[in-house]
Amino acid sequence: MSAPSLIPSKADTSRHAPPRAAGSGPPGGHFTRSLRRNLTAHGFLIGAVICFALFSWYPMIREFFLAFQKTDDGQTTWVGLDNLTTVFNDPAFWQAWRNTLLFTLLALVFGFAVPFVVAVVINEFHHAQGYLRLLVYLPVMLPPVASVLLFKYLYDPGYGLLNELFRFVGLPEQQWLQDPDISMLSVVIASTWMNMGGATLIYLAALQGIPGELYEAAELDGAGLFRKIWHITVPQTRLILSLMLLMQIIATMQVFVEPFLLTGGAGPEGSTTTVVYLIYQYAFNFNNYGAAAALGLLLLVILAGFSAAYAKLSRADDE
Repeated sequence: MSAPSLIPSKADTSRHAPPRAAGSGPPGGHFTRSLRRNLTAHGFLIGAVICFALFSWYPMIREFFLAFQKTDDGQTTWVGLDNLTTVFNDPAFWQAWRNTLLFTLLALVFGFAVPFVVAVVINEFHHAQGYLRLLVYLPVMLPPVASVLLFKYLYDPGYGLLNELFRFVGLPEQQWLQDPDISMLSVVIASTWMNMGGATLIYLAALQGIPGELYEAAELDGAGLFRKIWHITVPQTRLILSLMLLMQIIATMQVFVEPFLLTGGAGPEGSTTTVVYLIYQYAFNFNNYGAAAALGLLLLVILAGFSAAYAKLSRADDE
């Protein structure tokens, strides 16, 4: 009988060997596998960064430098603050700011309040909310040109539906887009109808997040509809309301499409000339890209100031 061997066999070695640790391998193998696994995600991320860099960040940086330059016959020279001086000395500058502030104020009265009221009304319906949401959001899905053509038909002084309605009830007809006193109001009404769908759905989502027990307790205390809205609905949606207010100010101060398509941009006696339309005029009508960039930079600074003020007030409320 032969003596047992002191050298373990290959079967014994494989049977008693410790299991290989998960992820072990040659140096760099785990990183390579992880990179290969996320290669698609990195590709989409790089593509998005490139798009932002080319179409958002580069134009902003280019505008900053262009605001202090002037180009004549292909020669670019630095002119310092001359472009801002040109803009400030233009009488249309102050008129454009007055019109823009007027549009913003009217849009806050209509475009900020009306969607909230509509959301409160829809929230009271226990049935057919899906159809009502679709009905409210439908104007947003329409192309802006189609919506503008609809309102141009409504505002037409000859055969427009609004003047037909006014004649039916015995009211005097109006020159909706031709009268400088009401042309801006007409633009605001059209803009509110075209853009209120998104804000209404945001408000409706915020309203549906309010606990129903608060309204039940208020009803037991004898609170009416307006008291419930003022003491429950508004405080519970304060964050959304303040955020939408900031977004409304930023959006309305950059209004361009509605006045441009409804009144040709300037409107009667310049009553619908806005800051962004004046930028458009400087760039494409007067070929003064330096003045256009300077005015755009000024608008950017003012809107950034609104955003900074909102952030500071929000931080103070949280504290």
